[in-house]
Amino acid sequence: MFETIVALSTAPIKSALAIIRVSGDETFSIVNKCFSKDISTISERSTIIGKIVDNNEVIDEVVVVLYKGPKSYTGEDMAEIICHGSMVITNQIIGVLLKNGARMATNGEYTSRAFLNQKMDLVQAEAVNDVINATTVEAKNISMLSLEGETSKLISPIKEQIADLLSLIEVNIDFPEYEDIEEANSDRVIETTSSLISQIDDLIKDGKQGQLIKEGINVAIVGKPNVGKSTLLNALLGENKAIVSDEKGTTRDIVEGDVNLGGLTLHLLDTAGLRDTENKVETMGVEKTKEAIEKSDLVIVMLNANEDLDEEDKKILDLVNNKTKIVVYNKADLAPNFQKNNKDLLCISAINGDIEGLKSEIFKLFNIDESIYKTASLNNTRQLGLLSNMRENLAAAQEDAKNGVSMDLVGIHLYSAYQNVLDILGEDNKVDISKEIFSRFCVGK
Repeated sequence: MFETIVALSTAPIKSALAIIRVSGDETFSIVNKCFSKDISTISERSTIIGKIVDNNEVIDEVVVVLYKGPKSYTGEDMAEIICHGSMVITNQIIGVLLKNGARMATNGEYTSRAFLNQKMDLVQAEAVNDVINATTVEAKNISMLSLEGETSKLISPIKEQIADLLSLIEVNIDFPEYEDIEEANSDRVIETTSSLISQIDDLIKDGKQGQLIKEGINVAIVGKPNVGKSTLLNALLGENKAIVSDEKGTTRDIVEGDVNLGGLTLHLLDTAGLRDTENKVETMGVEKTKEAIEKSDLVIVMLNANEDLDEEDKKILDLVNNKTKIVVYNKADLAPNFQKNNKDLLCISAINGDIEGLKSEIFKLFNIDESIYKTASLNNTRQLGLLSNMRENLAAAQEDAKNGVSMDLVGIHLYSAYQNVLDILGEDNKVDISKEIFSRFCVGK
């Protein structure tokens, strides 16, 4: 029995309307205690206009939408109370529902109940939060594919293939007397695992690209003072967010901004100029720059096209030696001969907004395929981690098969891979493999 929970489902701000959601076994009974109309006999989805009252005092006139479980978001009896969007009113209504037996819902509890009541799998449940937190249309579209179940369909065939192979191994071990059953041998394991590993490699590739689209990339713009870092940040953002000055050391703290670059979100960090300095405040800024470099997915190193490389430039290049980076030569407008004589180098003019070459290089570096914007993918850290574990388990099973290890030991790795699939979907991983066997073979003839 699930306790009945209540929460405000719309933003806690003044608005025209607000929605209060109630879910649980006693939903109709609790709402009935404070509603002006009798809903105790409702047996199907209904919409009713009435008043929420507390000891005969009218709190508000509302519309109540009633959902009879399991035909609801949570799979339980559920009510959505649509009231006027005053926080005074919403708090009063929630208060009277609590007084009549409900309790406040915890974070994500409605979606958790939907998952527990098998209204959605774990991939879909995670997608609910992703849709809400999406910052671009592209990220929202990818998350919607997961919410609609398209992503789960990617892993289902793999689940079936592993289960088939496991079942074949088990039936060969447990029922050797049946001669008409297909033999589970090393060749079959090697062939199947090779196909599965290839499929998983594709899923990981698409998943990593999907993760970039959904989460964006952290980009640190670094260089010595007055190289044009703040100007580049402003050019990418299309606004004057960072202060631009000819005076060295103007940027002493991290200036942040997000830009949607063709569907790829760049979390930009304009950092303090890197140089040796005695100024304590500027030194603190330099240290923050080094921290930003460590946390970044991409470092844009800015050099001056109109100046020769000096020791400070070389130190910066050494500092980012092990990071994913793009080296750009700024102020190309002041050094046309440099750009003409160095066509293999990436030259830009941030002050003139001539940065298309840099944008193209970012896409090229992260290998963003435009088709990924419309492709379902397992794209969060949990899902990608489990895919990697599954690949390792399948590779281990394949290696054992190649080395002639007995099928019962090969099956251990396959069983672990199968559990990885169930973990991705959030299914019960206490697998009774006999159910898989008897669903595929007629062994009791």
